Amino acid sequence: MDESVMASFWGPVTSTTELCEANYTHSSYIAEFYNTISNVPGILLALIGIINAVRQGFEKRFSALHLFNMILAVGSMLFHATLQLVWQQSDETPMVWEILLYMYVLYSPDWHYRSTMPTFLVLYGATFAVLHFFLRFGVMFKLHYVGLSLLCLPRMYKYYIQTKDRAAKRIAKLYVATLLLASVGWVVDRALCKKMTGWYINPQGHAWWHVLMGFNSYFANTFLMFCRAQQRGWNPCIEKMFGFLPYVKISKPEKKD
Repeated sequence: MDESVMASFWGPVTSTTELCEANYTHSSYIAEFYNTISNVPGILLALIGIINAVRQGFEKRFSALHLFNMILAVGSMLFHATLQLVWQQSDETPMVWEILLYMYVLYSPDWHYRSTMPTFLVLYGATFAVLHFFLRFGVMFKLHYVGLSLLCLPRMYKYYIQTKDRAAKRIAKLYVATLLLASVGWVVDRALCKKMTGWYINPQGHAWWHVLMGFNSYFANTFLMFCRAQQRGWNPCIEKMFGFLPYVKISKPEKKD
């Protein structure tokens, strides 16, 4: 929201999207302060996920999932800190790449032609990146992203009903809950922005979107890691880190000589 309190280090706003937060209220280097720092939890959770996936020997696709979550959070920080178009696209394009990777993780176990799916998804992602760079999709970007996300839901639901472990099901429910709460924050920030400008305290709905979606991605990845470990016969169980953060612990069967 273009209500700058101090001079901008990055120059005039060039992004096509601004959120309901006054610009440069805390630093001349950060346009939207709360929308920037609210990505930090997502980065930390992604780092925890990467360490757990690598340490226990999960397939590389899960390290890649957590890494993409981190890349997306960093891209979001750069966008909200600068409000420059080039960094807006560094936020939006990885969103599509990430959801394509989720599609691969969800559907590849039952896909018989192993090379066709990753090849198609890579070409799709590259084509989108080029088109988005030149055409700068607006509403179409949002509709496209929602459409891709909806394609993931049937398989997520299938995994949910096939999973008998209560702790794993609880993680799936946390995934849904954080998604719904984050969506409420996003909608409120967009729909009530003009009213909130007169409030003494801005509830920072978009910042809460970032925080909750950081947890949402972590819960999604953790649930998928559990389901994949079950498929591979790795005897997964849900443990707690720091007393509250769930993660998957596996026990791979010893290889026979």
